[in-house]
Amino acid sequence: MNYLQQKFLYYSRRKSFRYGVPFLLLIVGGSFGLQQFAQLRYTFSKKGSLTRQEAEKYGINMKKKEEVTLEGEYEKIKELDIEHWDNIRGPRPWEETSPPSGKH
Repeated sequence: MNYLQQKFLYYSRRKSFRYGVPFLLLIVGGSFGLQQFAQLRYTFSKKGSLTRQEAEKYGINMKKKEEVTLEGEYEKIKELDIEHWDNIRGPRPWEETSPPSGKH
């Protein structure tokens, strides 16, 4: 046996070598793997906003930016009556779609 084989056998019997080297390889390799997956997130998130022409193609009528202002939307909300309202319970998926009979 040559010198390198003896050293390898010596260190391969140690617990720190048998458990430490695979652990370090997992940590370092995992960081490179996660880097690739994280890069996918940023690659595909750089999509631009929806243009007016694309929205009309899908049947969405967008208002012009000049038509919508914060003050205008505030005035619309200020006119709403938020003091007098009824809490209407929506149907649950497991319930029938017919109106409730009023029996409890």
